[in-house]
Amino acid sequence: METLERFMEEWARVLGKGCPLLSKESLEDLKALAPPPGIPFREEPVGLEAIYEEIRACRACRLGQVRRKPVPGEGPLEPPFMFIGEGPEAMEDQQGKPFVGPAGELLTAMIEKGIGIPRSRVYITNVVKCRPPGNRDPEADEVEACWGFLVRQIQIVRPRVLICLGRVAASALLRTRLPLNVLRGKPRRFQGIPLVVTWHPSYLLRNPAAKRGAWEDLKKAMALAGLPPGKG
Repeated sequence: METLERFMEEWARVLGKGCPLLSKESLEDLKALAPPPGIPFREEPVGLEAIYEEIRACRACRLGQVRRKPVPGEGPLEPPFMFIGEGPEAMEDQQGKPFVGPAGELLTAMIEKGIGIPRSRVYITNVVKCRPPGNRDPEADEVEACWGFLVRQIQIVRPRVLICLGRVAASALLRTRLPLNVLRGKPRRFQGIPLVVTWHPSYLLRNPAAKRGAWEDLKKAMALAGLPPGKG
């Protein structure tokens, strides 16, 4: 507080005796409110809504120029699972919400009928927040443009387990070009959080025989999250 007193004295000299900044009594009251020595000042943490606003304003890559609506993500803090897809598709681009088309219906069934919890209890997002034209895979510079958003979301949401839906999401988080059949099966980690790789729901719609393998992946994720097996 000596620094505060010196500051007040200096400004009192600058302004002159006719413009006192604080009375002696007010200065003592201010000193009483100061934090104890050794406790650093901490800014308020940036929440999800602030990140969503940044995403809505973002034009860092070509996707921001052609999108209808960005799709930041949705879900609660500290969920058992955070599902990460590759990017919004047509219906998501129209509504601004993740996984609301046919792939979203399948993902909802995987969560509610398979895992056995409401979809509202998990967090869902994508690697890129704007739709790639024609539902093509996001390009490397587009993934990098959204990378900071995704990492901050993971840090704020604090899921128990990350579930990568498909090759693009797995490659982005694990920084690898290994094929999905190699990345599946063995749980991995991202920033200390267990990570499970499985098929994207769009792939499962085209290849129903892969649903059995996806269910095995979900069971691994449930075990890592400490949840009992669902209905399957």
